[in-house]
Amino acid sequence: MLSNISNVLRACATRNGAAVVMSARTYADFTTQASFEVKKCDVFKLEEAPATEVVMTRDEGLQYYRVMQTMRRMELKADQLYKQKIIRGFCHLYDGQEACAVGIEASINLSDHLITAYRAHGYTYTRGGTVKEIMAELTGRRGGIAKGKGGSMHMYCEHFYGGNGIVGAQVPLGAGVALACKYQGKNELCVCLYGDGAANQGQIFETYNMAALWKLPVIFVCENNRYGMGTSVERAAASTDYYKRGEFIPGLRVDGMDVLCVREATRFAADHCRSGKGPIIMELQTYRYHGHSMSDPGVSYRTREEIQEVRSKSDPISLLKDRMLSNNMASVEELKEIDIEVRKEIEDAAQFATTDPEPPLEDLCNHIYHNDQPMEVRGTNPWAKLKSVS
Repeated sequence: MLSNISNVLRACATRNGAAVVMSARTYADFTTQASFEVKKCDVFKLEEAPATEVVMTRDEGLQYYRVMQTMRRMELKADQLYKQKIIRGFCHLYDGQEACAVGIEASINLSDHLITAYRAHGYTYTRGGTVKEIMAELTGRRGGIAKGKGGSMHMYCEHFYGGNGIVGAQVPLGAGVALACKYQGKNELCVCLYGDGAANQGQIFETYNMAALWKLPVIFVCENNRYGMGTSVERAAASTDYYKRGEFIPGLRVDGMDVLCVREATRFAADHCRSGKGPIIMELQTYRYHGHSMSDPGVSYRTREEIQEVRSKSDPISLLKDRMLSNNMASVEELKEIDIEVRKEIEDAAQFATTDPEPPLEDLCNHIYHNDQPMEVRGTNPWAKLKSVS
């Protein structure tokens, strides 16, 4: 998911030729790994459950912290650029939910597959996209990860299938990816994500049925952030036990604000799929700090006090930071240095995203098909012909 953490840390030690003092202590003074107690997962149709006593190494902790901070800062910068009308159109931010993406990625392989809905910036990053590519896509520039033609909701990279704008439509697509994994005989799986709002879609229940019948290696992940657009889950669903919705599919309900809890639950779910037992459902109880999209202020259906309470008591980055500091796995100075580096990376990416040229009109119809011969595409009328090049 990231370059080797030791290289990152060595790079932190010098900047512009001058040494940076990160801590009065040496690396040898830090605890290399520690055990933590995480919240027990609720289970459905399972005889076992994910571990509640988990181990995290110092390197893992630093890696998780850096990735979550990068995601947080990237979303806050996107918020700023949107308000400046540099980013236009739909834009759904992920801040507050970082532990879900990082915890999932920590327990699957990059050769595994992942598909999600339109709140996709974080997963684009953990799947291998760069901050620069993501920010440039948000501003519709040629250097964007979809060459400036996808925007916020349509980002892709290897083994990552978006970014899908139609509510719930990615779920049957994810089952199709899992079918391909099984058909090709590869020991791979697909993580298929959707929100609590999409959980009431009929196509999701149809997909559950097919996945269970064919024992597909798919982890259905419901990111329950408590509000589908502006409607609380209690007002939208007769049953809010989303992890039990599969009826004949086993399920887990997980603390989605704790990266270690998500990591262990995903590891458990992945082992379930790889052992040939078929699909499993994970409900991640999480929270978004921003509104549903940038057009939603996010405070008409919930109070500012509620948002602040979650920030102060359950913030995923603060929780990880406190664990590392209290267990002597990092110093305040070291984490601050990571914060500085992340902020610089985000600023550099934003600069690129606002200066990179927009794609020219002649690129409009390119990349319709992969590895195909050039073809003509009809424009807005039969006489307007555009070229498509793979």
